[in-house]
Amino acid sequence: MDHRVLGRTGVRVSPLCLGAMMFGDWGNQDHDDSIKIIHRALDAGINFIDTADVYSAGESEQIVGKALAGRRDDVVLATKLFMPMGPDTNQRGLSRRWIITEVENSLRRLGTDWIDLYQVHRPDPSTDIDETLGALTDLVRAGKIRYFGSSTFPAHEVVEAQWVAERRHRERFVTEQPPYSLLVRGIEADLLPVAQKYGLGVLPWSPLAGGFLSGRYKRGGGEVTSTRTARVPNRYDLSLPANQRKVEAAIAFGDLAAEAGITLIELALAFVLRHPAVTSAIIGPRTMEHLESQLTAADVVLDTATLDRIDEIVPPGVNLNPEDAGYTPPVLSKPALRRR
Repeated sequence: MDHRVLGRTGVRVSPLCLGAMMFGDWGNQDHDDSIKIIHRALDAGINFIDTADVYSAGESEQIVGKALAGRRDDVVLATKLFMPMGPDTNQRGLSRRWIITEVENSLRRLGTDWIDLYQVHRPDPSTDIDETLGALTDLVRAGKIRYFGSSTFPAHEVVEAQWVAERRHRERFVTEQPPYSLLVRGIEADLLPVAQKYGLGVLPWSPLAGGFLSGRYKRGGGEVTSTRTARVPNRYDLSLPANQRKVEAAIAFGDLAAEAGITLIELALAFVLRHPAVTSAIIGPRTMEHLESQLTAADVVLDTATLDRIDEIVPPGVNLNPEDAGYTPPVLSKPALRRR
């Protein structure tokens, strides 16, 4: 695989990043099999792995740590924090108190002395961004992490974080990890141009739209099932018009891929990788078969005619289901904040 520079860091990463969310209780519960999948990805040229503390309550990090024994120096390792990790009200969020505590927990689970890219999983409206940047900057200077980034931040919060870092002489976010796929194109309107302006590496999650673009939907039958259905039902409930539109578009994209002589998975991943702002697309295989079906996408190049056809099915800047944006600002999700 040809490697790409991660933002302006000078670090070179593969165009496909191995996402580890499906390793552990949330997906593949066989640790040995998960490790084999990780090793196969590394042998295929992937040098970038992304996980999070919350994935299977830390189990994913443990599996990744075991898989990287003896190979740690060859891998750019990323993990995340923010989501609840226990019953205590302070075992979550982006306070200095929790960041300093949880990075040590992740280092222990991963079996490593440093994390290459430490990412905040979502914005934390209850914490001043300067507090978060200050704690992360201290971790960089202490050698615990090399860089840090954000995930699923609205464009305006990405800009604010860059400005605060400059004014307060903090290290800055060097990457953003947003949702992006053929069905979820909202970030094309604002986030991706902002990322380009500030030189951020962009690491899209769910490029297969949570399974909708896996090829399971075909004319005349088939359905999407996912271990995430129970956690995010609004993204999968087929009684909702927005999800029905996703099915119709997925079928149309399947037809387009067949005309182009490639699989729908290859079309979906190649589309995400085609955007000039994107550094590496995060794939999340649960099985070896899933991984093998995605590895070939790094070599697929879509021509202009195919890209134009894609825009006809789902226009640029459009999310067919707004729930797929991954983050709703509290002022929209909590009516009380609008009615004070």
